[in-house]
Amino acid sequence: MSDLLTIDAAPTSTKSAVWARGLVRRFGKETAVDAINLDIKAGEFYGLLGQNGAGKTTTIKMIVGLLRPNAGTAGIAEFDTWQQPLEVKKRIGVLPEEFNLYERLTGAELLDFTSAMHGLGREEAAARRQQLLELLDLTGAAGKLVGDYSRGMRKKVALAAAIIHRPPVLFLDEPFEGVDPVSARLIQGLLRRYTAAGATIVFSSHEMYLVERLCTRVGIMQRGRLLLEDSPAGLCQRMGVDSVEDAFILAVGGETSTENVAWLHTSAG
Repeated sequence: MSDLLTIDAAPTSTKSAVWARGLVRRFGKETAVDAINLDIKAGEFYGLLGQNGAGKTTTIKMIVGLLRPNAGTAGIAEFDTWQQPLEVKKRIGVLPEEFNLYERLTGAELLDFTSAMHGLGREEAAARRQQLLELLDLTGAAGKLVGDYSRGMRKKVALAAAIIHRPPVLFLDEPFEGVDPVSARLIQGLLRRYTAAGATIVFSSHEMYLVERLCTRVGIMQRGRLLLEDSPAGLCQRMGVDSVEDAFILAVGGETSTENVAWLHTSAG
């Protein structure tokens, strides 16, 4: 059996591993994503940051083929998401912020089903399932129905389903939300190993300390536009601060003081 976390289908074209050109998405009169351009290289751990409603999730959905753009296009390596959707889907794994799982399957059955959907042989699928269950501390819950899992367990098994076919590109939308610290550490270790093996990860999160710890490059979105891109260290240097959180707040013009909320500073008695 080959190593689960060794990528054997990494993008080999001269194009970026993930790219977008002029992506636009409107909902009624509101423009959620406004002419986004992205170029993410193979092997990058790219963090897409922004306040609620900035357009992060919408951008990811358009790149992976879950939401059609009003204008522009996107793709994986040489494949256009909307012109060659099957080729793109072979090469990506997706963990959406809100995921729907087959709740009447056990965790093990869900991973076997996902493997079959991707054309894995039975022996290889069983070996990968066992590795992932062990890596994510789900072995003891493998025979339980997914519908009985906690939110954190559901997120872990959804990640396992997204990664089991060894896609060269992985999209993660808020992967640590609702996950306990021990599980979060397990997921971080798995993702680090995956990028070290050559995979590309696009990661959306509000957990700035994790962005700083994991990402090789970050992009900050505001009101549907990409404000700036840099490494975490480069971002801090450009903004003259010591943390990605402070750099992000300055970049989006967020309030960093409570001085204007006078009633917070008066005695409750």
